[in-house]
Amino acid sequence: MPELPEVETVRRGLEPAMLGERFARVELRRPNLRFPLPERFTERLTGRRIEALSRRAKYLIADLDDGAALVMHLGMSGRFIVEAPGTPPTEPGSYYNDIGRHLIHDHVVFEMGTGARVTYNDVRRFGFMDLVPRAELATSKHFAGMGIEPLGNELSGETLAKLFAGKFAPLKAALLDQRLVAGLGNIYVCEALFRAGLHPEAEAGTIATPTGRPREKAHELARIIREVLEEAVAAGGSTLRDFAHADGSLGYFQHRFKVYDREGETCVTPGCGKLVKRLVQSGRSTFYCESCQPRR
Repeated sequence: MPELPEVETVRRGLEPAMLGERFARVELRRPNLRFPLPERFTERLTGRRIEALSRRAKYLIADLDDGAALVMHLGMSGRFIVEAPGTPPTEPGSYYNDIGRHLIHDHVVFEMGTGARVTYNDVRRFGFMDLVPRAELATSKHFAGMGIEPLGNELSGETLAKLFAGKFAPLKAALLDQRLVAGLGNIYVCEALFRAGLHPEAEAGTIATPTGRPREKAHELARIIREVLEEAVAAGGSTLRDFAHADGSLGYFQHRFKVYDREGETCVTPGCGKLVKRLVQSGRSTFYCESCQPRR
């Protein structure tokens, strides 16, 4: 599933074609994605102007000029393809993995007032779109109870300590709990824990004192989470088998992975020499170095 940096990369790729523009035509090639599309979806979008294009966790949000918000989630394999008039999608660079676009999976087509075409393609069809009143967005079924934004101002050692204090759940599980921190996924949690030198099975509460004050590792973890995410966004996200940017290109942060998907390879820490290990937590693979991330 595309993680936060991938979704942020898609948002930035959509902005030039969609921000400030109107939907001239909306074509639905099927009545549903993961869920049925909203009633009168085409009618409610046609002629509307996009006033803002933002991201919340792994969701894309387009604020419309009538007070509604178009909420979009990429699911497992969703992607947008942007085509300017007379110009095919650009695919700069050469990347480790490549994916093809199968036109049969083009499900929603947005034709903008400028003539640009934005197509939503989704092989597995786990993504979805919804229309929600902007004023009710925070309390809607999509965002009610959602945790803090890891690239927002709320992320800090103090906040993590308050959220995790007294919790016996594994640190990795707590970081993946969307009710606590929204948008973090398996890849970047593995990478952040490695850089912070924290074992993924350590109790989440160990980063806080008994009174809920942050220990030094709470501050360090908050800083590293932001650092890893910002690096990934700058690099264009990770290259996954089913993920591509809005312009069709593939991300390359995977070339910088230090532990993720490197089971059996030598740890990249100078002088370590240990092999990266894998364990399974809640059905997900966790990659770590037992020397650099001692369980204590």
